[in-house]
Amino acid sequence: MSFPNTYSDDEVALEKRVRVKKPRLYKVLLHNDDFTSMDFVVLILVEIFHKNINEATAVMLNVHNKGSGVAGIYTREICECKIDEVHDLAEENEFPLLCTMEPA
Repeated sequence: MSFPNTYSDDEVALEKRVRVKKPRLYKVLLHNDDFTSMDFVVLILVEIFHKNINEATAVMLNVHNKGSGVAGIYTREICECKIDEVHDLAEENEFPLLCTMEPA
C-alpha cells in the first residue's frame, strides 16, 4: 500500500526546530539574626535542603559570620516552596529566621 504524495516535486518540507530555554536559577539565602539558634539553622539545612551535616554546618557558619549563606540553587518555583517551608518551620519553632531568593 502506498500513500499519496501531498507535496509536489518542487516543494520541500521543512522541519521547524524549537529551542527550549533552560529555566532561570535562583539562590535561596538564609540571613543571620540575633535570635535563631545555630542548631536550628543546621536542622533547616539538613531537613529542607538535604545537606549533610558537614555542608549544613559550613553554610550555617557563613550565615553567622557573613550575614547570609546560600542554602541551595533552584528554579523559581522550587525556591518559593523551600522559602515557605523554612518560614513555616521557623514560625512553628518561634524563630524569626529570614529566607530570601535572588538570581543566581
